[in-house]
Order: sequence, then C-alpha cells, then structure tokens
Amino acid sequence: MAGAMWPGALPLLVLLAVLLHPSRCTQGKVNFREKEKQVLDNILGPGRYDARIRPSGENGTDGPAVVRVNIFVRSISKIDDVTMEYSVQLTFREQWLDERLRFNDFGGRLKYLTLTEANRVWMPDLFFSNEKEGHFHNIIMPNVYIRIFPNGSVLYSIRISLTLSCPMNLKLYPLDRQICSLRMASYGWTTNDLVFLWKEGDPVQVVKNLHLPRFTLEKFLTDYCNSKTNTGEYSCLKVDLLFKREFSYYLIQIYIPCCMLVIVSWVSFWLDQSAVPARVSLGVTTLLTMATQTSGINASLPPVSYTKAIDVWTGVCLTFVFGALLEFALVNYASRSDMHSDNIKKQFSTGEIEHSSSIDPSSELLEPDGSANFAMKPLVRHPEDSMSMDKLQQCEIHVKPRKKNCCRSWLSKFPTRSKRIDVISRIFFPIVFAFFNLAYWSTYLFREEEGDE
Repeated sequence: MAGAMWPGALPLLVLLAVLLHPSRCTQGKVNFREKEKQVLDNILGPGRYDARIRPSGENGTDGPAVVRVNIFVRSISKIDDVTMEYSVQLTFREQWLDERLRFNDFGGRLKYLTLTEANRVWMPDLFFSNEKEGHFHNIIMPNVYIRIFPNGSVLYSIRISLTLSCPMNLKLYPLDRQICSLRMASYGWTTNDLVFLWKEGDPVQVVKNLHLPRFTLEKFLTDYCNSKTNTGEYSCLKVDLLFKREFSYYLIQIYIPCCMLVIVSWVSFWLDQSAVPARVSLGVTTLLTMATQTSGINASLPPVSYTKAIDVWTGVCLTFVFGALLEFALVNYASRSDMHSDNIKKQFSTGEIEHSSSIDPSSELLEPDGSANFAMKPLVRHPEDSMSMDKLQQCEIHVKPRKKNCCRSWLSKFPTRSKRIDVISRIFFPIVFAFFNLAYWSTYLFREEEGDE
C-alpha cells in the first residue's frame, strides 16, 4: 500500500520544496527604497505636481495655506553694542499640509519620503525682516531636508546663521536689559493666501548651558507682528529674547578703578602744602588717567544723543579729581596770602616798638595792665568821663557773651587758612562722594526694577 503511494507523492514533495526554498522567500520581500522612488516619481513626476501653485487651505478649503513654525536656538555668538546687532545660529523648521502629496504608506511601513531639493515642492516665501547677514551651512552636505508624510504634510528643516539688528536703549548702561527680536514674515503672499502660526506646545527651544561673555539670556517670548501695507496685510512671527547685562565685568573694569582714582586724588590733602611738585603731579596724573578711562569707555559704545548711566558715573568721578586739583590751587593761594599777612604783622610790630622807644618822658602816663597792652593813667576825672563809663558798663551788662562754636574752636587749632582748607577737604570730599554713590546706586537700581515691572 505504501509502495503504491510513493510514485504519486513525489511530484508534490518536489513542488513543496521549491516553494519553500529560501531564495524563493527572498524574492517575495518588498524593497521599500524602490517603492519610495516609485512614490516620488508618481507624486512629483512631470505633469503631476506644480510647485508654483500654493496648497489649499485647511480641510481642503480655498482659504489661506497655514504654515506652522518652530525654531531651535543652537548658539548666540555675540551681542555688539556699537553696531547694535547680534549673531545667532538656529535650526529653522516649517510644516504645512499639501494634499497633492498624499501617498500610500503600505500599511504604515513607509513613514515618510525625504527630499534634499526644496525647489521640487511648493515653499513658503518666509524671510527674516531684521536680518543684516545670513548664510546656510554646507559642510559636509547641505544641512537641509524636506520630509513628506503620507497624509501630505511637509516638514522643512534647515540650519542657518544670521546676523540680526537689535536696536538698544543704553540709558541704563551697564545696568541695562536689552530685548533683541527675531522677526519672520511673508514676502509676497498676503494673509489671504498664507498665514504663519507658531507650532503648538514649545515653538522655541534654546540649547542648554548657553553661555554669553557679557549677557545672560533671562527669557524669551513668542508673539505675532502682522504688518499692513498698501499691498495688503502680511503674516509675521517674532521672538523676543530678553538679555541681562552681566554687571561684574563692568564693576571690575570700570567702577572700582574709577573709585580708586578718586581716592588717590584725595592723597594730596594729606601732603604738606609746601610740597608743590608732589601735589601738582599727583593731581594732573589722576586727572589724565581718569580722562583716558572715560575715553576708553566711550570708544566701546555708539555715539548716542542721551546720557547713559556710565556717563554720569565717569563725569562725576572726573569732577571730583578735577576738584582735588583746584583745591590745591586754592590752598596755594591761601598759603601765599597767609605769608603776606605774617610779613605785614611783623613789620607793624617792629614799627610799634621803635615808636614807643622814641616817646618823651610824659610816657609815664602809660602803665602796663598785666598783659602786652598799655593803658593811659587817668590824671583828672571829669563828670563827662564818669557818665560815659557808666554807659559803657550798662552796655556791657546787656551784651550777651558769644557762644562757643565747636567747629570754630576746632578750626582754631590750625593757625593758617591753607591748613584749614586741607582739613575741611579731607572730610568734605569723602562725604560728598559717599552721598553721590548712595544716590547713584539707589536711582539706577530702582529704575531697573521699574523697567522689569
């Protein structure tokens, strides 16, 4: 029975072996890269797709095409105060729906199609309205791609570097905060044909550990900035980057050196008034150094028409240094005046002595009163003299004695006016400078808080 069945079963076994052979199974697998080529040729072939025609609106309507945008900030290389611009490198992405690009995804196995030529599909005419310079990145290959998804959604991604204008208000410099914007708008399509929207969720992302030499990125805000012109209304997106200037650099490089120069100029108050070369050289040196410091600060800033906070600081410090130099000029003048007065007194006292020695014997009428002065001996007392003496005594009773002034009594310890000027300057200059610091920091720090609110 078994031997009779063998001849008929052999052809069936051979046919089964051929069908189950591995090479046969390999030929049955689908090459999806080949399918991707076929799909691209099918949807983008000649006469099938026209990149000059914009897509329809959402849900197939005749409304404007909606393009959703998101960006990833990779780096911010510099923020220039002189040219009022900043440089940024970012990954820019746009996404929109073009139903003409729908294709069969083979049961979810073909996730998307990839293109590297942007001119093969319709592209939004977006441009950066505050751009000064910009370039693409082509190393090693152009950093751009286009992905087409089965439902017709198109994702465009590119890496670009931009230099953008950033108008700055430097009234509070260097205690200021600056807002630099990134503006993107449609060049030719009005809002009737094209609308830009921020992507839902997190449209703007910034690389972690973003370090800037003199600024800190505090926060960023997204907004819309549609503009109306004679030709219509154009869609616009903007990102506001809020930068806070790092104050520690300016504290070390500007504020502390200026304070030191002002304090060094006060050393001349403690030098002897006769040390003319030392005091003059000290005053002139500090004045020139302060002027050089001020010119160096202004060279790193644009010439603006308003007064900056740093201008107030350097101007007042320069005034204090100049005032210390003028103080020595006043001391020198007072010293010469004191010397002239002393010479006159010496001459007057010498003349009195010579005059007293030449008086006749009738000078016996003069008697010493116990001091350096002499009083006349009254020989005959007249009634008129007694009446005048009584009046003088009554006036002395009504006249109140002068109150002692502590400042005058303290200054009386210093015999010359030049020395008094130096002593007063030692106290006056530091106190006024301390009050200026209190007013300066209170004013500008408070104005900074107001700006934040």
